[in-house]
Amino acid sequence: MNRNHEQERKDTWDRYMAELYALAGQESLWKKIEGSTVLITGATGMIGKCLVDLVMLRNRVSRKGAGEKEQREIRVIALSRNEEKARKRLGEHWDQELFQYVSCDVNDVIPYCGTADYIIHAASNTHPLLYYRDSVGTIASNVIGTKNLLDYGIRHGARHFCFVSSVEVYGENRGDTEKFREDYSGYLDCNTLRAGYPESKRTGEALCNAYRETYGLDFVIPRLARVYGPTMLPSDSKAVSQFMKKAAAGEDIVLKSLGDQKYSYVFVTDAASGILYSMAFGKPGEAYNVADEESDITLKGLAKHLAETAGSKVVFQLPQEEERRGYSTATKAMLDAAKLRELGWKARVSMDEGLQCTVKAFSREPAKGQE
Repeated sequence: MNRNHEQERKDTWDRYMAELYALAGQESLWKKIEGSTVLITGATGMIGKCLVDLVMLRNRVSRKGAGEKEQREIRVIALSRNEEKARKRLGEHWDQELFQYVSCDVNDVIPYCGTADYIIHAASNTHPLLYYRDSVGTIASNVIGTKNLLDYGIRHGARHFCFVSSVEVYGENRGDTEKFREDYSGYLDCNTLRAGYPESKRTGEALCNAYRETYGLDFVIPRLARVYGPTMLPSDSKAVSQFMKKAAAGEDIVLKSLGDQKYSYVFVTDAASGILYSMAFGKPGEAYNVADEESDITLKGLAKHLAETAGSKVVFQLPQEEERRGYSTATKAMLDAAKLRELGWKARVSMDEGLQCTVKAFSREPAKGQE
């Protein structure tokens, strides 16, 4: 690897790590969960990996600053289906005393992992090809998987459940609002294959409410905008991921629609902090939108920005049938994050900074844990 390539890799991860360090040092963010055990599902995914990286870094920061004080470290139980993939993605944590990995499918019986004080359910199919190719699994992880985890929490003394939800629960904008607030509900055609993802997220949210009413298990629901960042997987088929792969290769950006859809986005470390803020300061039973409102942009605008960065151009291409059937039909899906900002949260990474960081991550050879 040449020196420039090595520096590019370092710059990319320096920015990602700088954000993790900034969050790991926010003492108030960790008071609620310090000294506890946190179970994270979907631990090898884009958001799951970031959460694991962040909590494990917090342990290092708190240990160094503890001095004579009691150490209040956080034990992490990371769940995913594929251990080989997990060893690559989470290898830096593998032999740490406070890290435990369990290979299991949350749609099946969850093996005993020990007491989990907090459960963050981030396991879900989250991109178009999987909505088509694994339509049953898409629904199952948000419904059956959520129920299994709620049951696990009830049996093993969980204090709090965090169900990571999505902007897609709002459905299509009815034309009566510019941005979705947490009490908005738009149109969804439930009799389609593509409805499996948003409808199952809605059902997962309803399950959390049912378990709180029946068993007294507190929960919170962060609803994420479209997330991107250097922990994205190469297999991700979302438009933003495809655009960045092309930009990283210096190729033309392929737009498979007119590109008039306007969405909210958020960088992965800001998404992770939004999840933790909702858990630390949010009101139990509430939902909180997580979005960088300075990063609202059309697909066409996003494609153009990345093409300019790559020195290429935007070209139009018809999508393949399996891609088309997995696409969202929403043309305007922007989130109002005022409720989360009232808790003290704010996005730290601008879209320009986030895109540059992510394109660099895609342009290099896979680093440890990023294959």
